[in-house]
Amino acid sequence: MVIKGKELVEKRNILNEVRKNNMSLQELRFFSIYLSKINARDVSTRKVTFPLTDFQKIMELGRMNIKHMQAVTNSLLGKVINIRLENGGYEAFQLFKRCKVYRNEFDQWFIDIDAHDDALPLMFDFKREYFTYELWNALKLKSANQLRMYELLKQYEKSGERKMTLAELRNGLGIGDDEYPRWDRFRDRVLNSCQHALLENTDIKFTYEPIKAGRKITGVHFYISQNTDYVDHLTLDEFIDLQKPIEADYEELSIDDDDQIGVGFREKRGEICCGFEDEIFDEFTDEQLIELRTLAWSNVDPGDVEREQSVLGNIKTAKEYVVSHYIRKKILMCNAQGKRIKHRYGYIKRAVDENYQ
Repeated sequence: MVIKGKELVEKRNILNEVRKNNMSLQELRFFSIYLSKINARDVSTRKVTFPLTDFQKIMELGRMNIKHMQAVTNSLLGKVINIRLENGGYEAFQLFKRCKVYRNEFDQWFIDIDAHDDALPLMFDFKREYFTYELWNALKLKSANQLRMYELLKQYEKSGERKMTLAELRNGLGIGDDEYPRWDRFRDRVLNSCQHALLENTDIKFTYEPIKAGRKITGVHFYISQNTDYVDHLTLDEFIDLQKPIEADYEELSIDDDDQIGVGFREKRGEICCGFEDEIFDEFTDEQLIELRTLAWSNVDPGDVEREQSVLGNIKTAKEYVVSHYIRKKILMCNAQGKRIKHRYGYIKRAVDENYQ
């Protein structure tokens, strides 16, 4: 499912305070993307679907086999949340319960991710103790520390300050006691690095001062404010487009034949992208055309397909014709604007997905 409009992350405070799950930058980023794609007021949106190529780019994966894919998805499915209870005990459960990698009727590969039943109260229908941010803030940060720091401080943006003991801060950032044990190293490698990254890439900035007990530094006092000096916003589509391209020399996804995973990019353009032989599509790669075709299908009129089938005599050919004609119209609409579009494919992708008029 796709949420139209602003890519907004709504996150319960309690999720932000639980960090002992060793998420990598890619997994933290993926969780933010997942939260931006669900509707926190509608639990029926719990299952999110990604084109496999998008998932690979989000997770920064190149060419890989089925065993590698399983390792990545198993890691996501294995992320456990531990919630402390008032009686001193705790409750533990997983964030996600199921993923499915499959091929649709157009031979396009997708991955579905579904939240765990026990995690639903943390992701849906909450009315208090949560914070929000636009997804672009999470996409350009370059380390797990930076993304965690952003969320820890964004949660307190309205109050403008936050005090944390060093133990709380280390736990919140997922930094072990044996990492940067000296204050000067922790200050330079973590605090100053995060300060620069947030100033350059997000909508908040911060200053800080150490909290001391005598001569010993025991915590940090953060001062948080809005930032208007960040680099341009980055949509999810643009982020995906900017990632390193998936290698084009993939085999079909199969558990046989050395377990190669891919989407059949070795076929000629006219075979894999039927209906896109027109030179107007030359600016796009096969992968991009496949993605545009998938997004377009939900917006075409089934009546148009029926009419073309009566002329062409074949349902598959009729579908290909209607979808390619729909995308062609969006490209021509884009060209007719007469202005330079910075992220052209990302713009056309959104025009196709959201049916720009």
